[in-house]
Amino acid sequence: MNTILYYFSGTGNSLVIARDLAAALVNTTLIAIPRALQEPVAGAADAAAAVDAVGIVFPVYAWGPPRIVTDFINSRTWNGIPYLFAVCTCGGFPGGTLTQVERALRARGGNLSAGFSIVMPGNYTALYGAIAEAKQQKLFARARARVAEIAELIKARRNRPVEKSFLLVNWLTGLLYKFGMPKFKTADTKFWVMDTCTHCGLCVKVCPRLNIDLQDDRPQWHGNCEQCMACLQWCPVEAIQFSRATQKRKRYHHPAIKAKDLFIKQGN
Repeated sequence: MNTILYYFSGTGNSLVIARDLAAALVNTTLIAIPRALQEPVAGAADAAAAVDAVGIVFPVYAWGPPRIVTDFINSRTWNGIPYLFAVCTCGGFPGGTLTQVERALRARGGNLSAGFSIVMPGNYTALYGAIAEAKQQKLFARARARVAEIAELIKARRNRPVEKSFLLVNWLTGLLYKFGMPKFKTADTKFWVMDTCTHCGLCVKVCPRLNIDLQDDRPQWHGNCEQCMACLQWCPVEAIQFSRATQKRKRYHHPAIKAKDLFIKQGN
């Protein structure tokens, strides 16, 4: 079975899941969603039409899909795909994230055959620091086992209801997402830079929205933020902060991923 796997990842969790899933499925092409959004839509649509299955792998943000994932879904039509699936990574529980993705795909002609969730270490440093490395390793081991299970279901083209939380939880988290997600775009006004900044430009390269540039050797954000925390998490000297709460919080990015793996413009 030939598969295309689209993924979005800010600090590596979803990229690791996408890579592991691709290895288990075999004959799988990995495409980063930020790069796909920079390419002509027709080319991507033609590629998807030539495969047996298409998957989308992404993290849960505010108990819903990241804005960039929704934009990607809305930029294409999804009809005619024999087996369409989604996998979300989350720090706790998915809420109604996969249900939201299912609705978005349906509105663009797609029929989601299955939706899965995988728990990974949380990375939203605006609210909390990284968990201990021993706990991270336990989650990684469970995730690998979970990917193996999911891969077998996909290979068998098993149709399954999307995974979600309890009804009340879905409703409450849905409200949080509805009112919280629109604020993410301009929340970059809360980023600031310490004097320890070495103006290396890594934050510019890892931003999935191309929302950062260097002005007078200092990062500047431009109001199109994904709140993925990639700029903060990957800063080699931890000079980038968010509000006043992150200075003493431990950073996180998946140890198997390098910053250059997330660059939109490859070769930089």
